[in-house]
Amino acid sequence: MSGNMKGGIHVGKVRKRSSFFLLLILVAFCLTPFQTQAKKEVVYIVPLESTVENGLHAFLKRAIATAEENDASAIIFHINTNGGVVDAASKIGKLFKDSSVKTVAWVDNKALSAGAFIALNADEIYMSPSSTMGAAAIIDSSGNAADQKAQSYWLSAMESAAENSGRDPQYAMAMADGNISIPDLKKDGELLTLTNNSAEVVGYSEGTVENQAQLLSVLGIENAEMRNVDETIADKVARFITNPAVIPFLLTIGFLGLVMELFSPGFGISGIVGISSLLLFFYGHLVSGIAGYETLVLFLLGIFLLILEFFLPGGIAGSIGFISIVGSLFLATDNYKLMAVSLLIAVVVSLTVSILLIKVFGKKMKFFKKMILKDSTSTEEGYVSNVNRVELIGKIGIALTPLRPSGIALIDDERIDVVTEGNFIDPDKAIIVVKTEGSRIVVREHK
Repeated sequence: MSGNMKGGIHVGKVRKRSSFFLLLILVAFCLTPFQTQAKKEVVYIVPLESTVENGLHAFLKRAIATAEENDASAIIFHINTNGGVVDAASKIGKLFKDSSVKTVAWVDNKALSAGAFIALNADEIYMSPSSTMGAAAIIDSSGNAADQKAQSYWLSAMESAAENSGRDPQYAMAMADGNISIPDLKKDGELLTLTNNSAEVVGYSEGTVENQAQLLSVLGIENAEMRNVDETIADKVARFITNPAVIPFLLTIGFLGLVMELFSPGFGISGIVGISSLLLFFYGHLVSGIAGYETLVLFLLGIFLLILEFFLPGGIAGSIGFISIVGSLFLATDNYKLMAVSLLIAVVVSLTVSILLIKVFGKKMKFFKKMILKDSTSTEEGYVSNVNRVELIGKIGIALTPLRPSGIALIDDERIDVVTEGNFIDPDKAIIVVKTEGSRIVVREHK
């Protein structure tokens, strides 16, 4: 009996262990579908449109960070741009290269200038029918060819972008330099612009796709979860404000408003518009990540010191305030040349317009009459700044004290402070008043 009991116990333990392992297998089998579902691929679609500027860089930086945080399989950048600022393009290109997620540039219509450089930094490039990529010459803010140093930098950047993505760099360099000869694709002196077909032939495009669905199919991710990253209102405002063409306009409105406020009684519309324009400038650069809050604090300190100048003599507060405002503007940008040009435009335009408004239109336009303080304490208005004793001219009196040349004389029984024309007159000598200049009575000896 003892042997049977032991055998029964042993069999029971085996059955329990078997049941436990079967339960584990069942649980693992049940969880398998959920795990498979959790590993579904995620792909982000990000628009890269309009002008390339620092606001776009800030938006793309956030989009790429979001994709990386969510373990995305790829980021598709929907590109349609004529280009923009070189500094912003360089930073965006670095974002692409440093991204841990696969980057795909989908050129839908055009990727010109800075847009071509950005596309070359992507892991793969696809183009839509009739789309183009290239014409990447660097120009300055006046629309002229940039200096040799800037051109050399940009040419090297284009070459490096092509090499890092495994593409023949001669085509990238020909996009930026018309002197590089590519006989079959461009004329001498012209910049290279590739069509979707020619880009595919030279290895600058992995293929041509009709639409997003076909692109996803070619990439083999048609079953992935698609997530669109759209620009917020704040992104759009920041991009508009940081546009190189808008910055001089904003600063001009800001400076003009402040100048007009100096000629207006109290604090009115011109001051509000001026300060609002400058605050918009800082808002755009803060959202874009170019400036920090310390620049805004420095700007507000400058405004405070300018206001304080109205109550303190000496001009020190006003000078420091002006320097603080200009310094804050330079600290809020990463393009000092653009800021210097923008400030010069703003100062010249605001001063010119102010002079025109005051001298030419101020007397004719009722609107400016209300804004500009035109009242004066003139004699015609009943104000007297100093009594002019014109009635004394020609009067004869006696010098009571030596006139050397100033002293006291008695004229019509009134003791009056007088001054000679420069000569000495002894006391008790007769004098005559020859002219009066306010409180200054000029006399000479009467013979």
